[in-house]
Amino acid sequence: MAEDTQGTDTPTTAPINVPDKPALEGLEAALTQRWLAEGTYKFNPDTTREQVYSIDTPPPTASGSLHVGHMFSFTQTDVQARYMRMTGRNVFYPMGWDDNGLPTERRVQNYYGVRCDPAIPYNADYRPPAQPAKNQRDFDVVSRQNFIELCEELAVEDEKVFENLFQTLGLSVDWDLTYRTIDDTSRAVSQRAFLANLAAGDAYMAEAPTLWDVTFRTAVAQAELEDREVPGAYYRYPFFTEDGGKIFIETTRPELLAACAALVANPDDERYQPLFGKTVKSPLFDVELEVKAHALAKADKGSGIAMVCTFGDLTDVTWWRELQLPTRAIMGRDGRIIAETPEWITSEAGKEAYAAIAGKTAFSAKEAVVELLKEAGLLDGEPKKITHPVNFFEKGDKPLEVVTSRQWYIRNGGRDEDRRERLIGRGKDIDFHPSFMRSRYENWIAGLNGDWLVSRQRFFGVPIPVWYPLDAQGNPDYDHPVLPSDEQLPVDPAADAAPGFDEAQRDQPNGFTGDADVLDTWATSSLTPQIVGGWSRDEDLFAKVYPFDLRPQGHDIIRTWLFSSVVRADALQDCAPWKHAAISGWILDPDRKKMSKSKGNVVVPTDVLNEYGSDAVRYWAASARLGADTAYEIAQMKIGRRLAIKLLNASKFVLNLGATENSVLSGDLSVLANPLDRALLAQLAEVVAQSTKAFDNYDYARALQLTESFFWQFTDDYVELIKDRAYGAAGEAEQASVLAALATTLDTLLRLFAPFLPFATEEVWSWWRTGSVHRAQWPAALEIPGGDTTMLATVGVALSGVRKAKSEAKVKQRTEVLSATITAPEALTAQLQAGLADLKAASNAREITLAVGDGDLTVTDVALAPSDEPAKA
Repeated sequence: MAEDTQGTDTPTTAPINVPDKPALEGLEAALTQRWLAEGTYKFNPDTTREQVYSIDTPPPTASGSLHVGHMFSFTQTDVQARYMRMTGRNVFYPMGWDDNGLPTERRVQNYYGVRCDPAIPYNADYRPPAQPAKNQRDFDVVSRQNFIELCEELAVEDEKVFENLFQTLGLSVDWDLTYRTIDDTSRAVSQRAFLANLAAGDAYMAEAPTLWDVTFRTAVAQAELEDREVPGAYYRYPFFTEDGGKIFIETTRPELLAACAALVANPDDERYQPLFGKTVKSPLFDVELEVKAHALAKADKGSGIAMVCTFGDLTDVTWWRELQLPTRAIMGRDGRIIAETPEWITSEAGKEAYAAIAGKTAFSAKEAVVELLKEAGLLDGEPKKITHPVNFFEKGDKPLEVVTSRQWYIRNGGRDEDRRERLIGRGKDIDFHPSFMRSRYENWIAGLNGDWLVSRQRFFGVPIPVWYPLDAQGNPDYDHPVLPSDEQLPVDPAADAAPGFDEAQRDQPNGFTGDADVLDTWATSSLTPQIVGGWSRDEDLFAKVYPFDLRPQGHDIIRTWLFSSVVRADALQDCAPWKHAAISGWILDPDRKKMSKSKGNVVVPTDVLNEYGSDAVRYWAASARLGADTAYEIAQMKIGRRLAIKLLNASKFVLNLGATENSVLSGDLSVLANPLDRALLAQLAEVVAQSTKAFDNYDYARALQLTESFFWQFTDDYVELIKDRAYGAAGEAEQASVLAALATTLDTLLRLFAPFLPFATEEVWSWWRTGSVHRAQWPAALEIPGGDTTMLATVGVALSGVRKAKSEAKVKQRTEVLSATITAPEALTAQLQAGLADLKAASNAREITLAVGDGDLTVTDVALAPSDEPAKA
């Protein structure tokens, strides 16, 4: 078995080559090309499962532009990937592009100015207009195949831009491991998984009430819903009992009066108990219907009795199903009332009333029904204006309707208690980071009210791989679908003839018809581990990466991507798809609102990357813990940039003092002659141990905090304290001691910072080491006998006290201190005594007296030599 080592901890000493003026500018472009050329982040397939750390990278939607939210979450994944690589794991870190589905279709329509009509023949020579028409009514109408070609063309161009941006950000992805959710491999895997679900009884077709977006003309799944508060009104009007009595209902949807199938009230509501089982007649349309009892009816809502229409909302669906009501649908898939008068409306008055709403939109039909009720004197009082939540498709602009249609479903526990409990159990097999995010997964499962609707009435997607035979009258036989062989995948039933038929038999009696729908985008995205891991194509690779080690993603798609992935893995592999799930938070704008393209409050990543540099942006992202919603803060990026610049300059100083690779300590610590040097390295060992523990717990932000805090103490205190010794003022032994401490600290800090600041650390590494810091080993905590981990902090406080006295006296810091007194508890004075020589040298002090006393460390009685050169104000 080949070893996965692109070693950088080589015994050969690299020549020191420190630039005169270190800078961050230009590092991204130069180092990105070097990493690509040298294969720094390549996965080694000659490996074992134990060596591999596999990441199920989220494929961003390739339909426009990225925003800072992508930089935020992808950086958090990358720092963990880099850490794992440095600990010796063979990191499988792919990148995918989610380029099928509605977002791509919408972008293509607007970008090119085209609309798709499957009835139009393919034009091989078609090219879209140079400038799209301003009004959608004037868009070019193109064939399905022409439209798909334009989708693929634009998606590829978008993906090039995304790849360049992610490389600039420093993602340590293996760019040979890329995929598109619409490419041949992904389509074949998606169709193969669907056919496996179908064979196992986990996928099925049913004609049922379906949430429907009238703008996109497609079905919508429960996970794609969002509630939006919209204005509305309650309209009150009567139904009529057999004896002429009036039963008033209040509804926000009078336009569905013709679709009414029953009235329903709570079984405990004494007002309506005498009516249960009896019939009433609807106003305007004269349709007889029964009064039913159901526990979901709320006695305190409106008049306490509700009109059940097929279908006004999901509660209507529940009542229709559980009360076995007739289906009386009047809303078409285009969002308009169907033109033909329904068979259940038989009176002349009813037919006349229906003619007044036929063909109208829901809004216009509502106005018409309200006007008819007013004319008949049936509207009781003025409408009561309200604001109420209404279901919308998350990408849609109009309220959803519920229509009856034939759709494909995958079982997800929504109607199966055993499966539901099994999927909750799969969630317990995954370590969520942070752990409380598991409750969101479990709560979603508990709230499911049906199986996963996976068919979509769109064009650019993975076709459902099914054909249907037609009988002598040309009617499809849905009970006996024609399926492709595995070797034929991927297939497109709208373009490919069914097995056993030829194209001339398409849509002909005794021929076949292809399923015109495509799979929901999530139905393919839910298979990203199987797609990139080689399932059903490279079982050797799949065994080495699956179950994946990590799924990183946002908390807002736990209900969609995470859950659907668990559903597929449960059915296909009988296990959870990953060991860990790292859940990132949202990026919030200054008003604490989520940044999103739909809200128009996003920041373009290229702007901040160009202004502050990639390491600065990464610092901001990595400072936030998993699961935490984080404000977009330029101030944090400025701090990150300052840190990266300071790392360059401090490293230059250390290396110019004479620190070399040979100065770095490993086993023999005898060169450490000074207690302050031992104290520094003992404290560094603690930082290494705690940072390692933090990373192992997926708390990279804690690791960054620990490392950064130590770094500033190192540069602000230690480097200032040891300058004299470093220059040889205390002799060769003391100089060798300090150079060993400096070199060891710089070596370790570069490794600790490498996951966060990949460009600055790689630049410094190249000044004095061979290879890449990103292939170096993660630092181990050195055991430093006699090392006092708090000594440096104590001596640093004393140095600050002396400097403060000079500042208050408004003299230069190099001004000589004739004498000073430092008072501190006994334990601290012992530390000061051990570091006194360095303290006196750094303070330029002749005499410092140490006194034991209670309380905090204080510096007093500072006597300064006369200065002819006062400090500048």
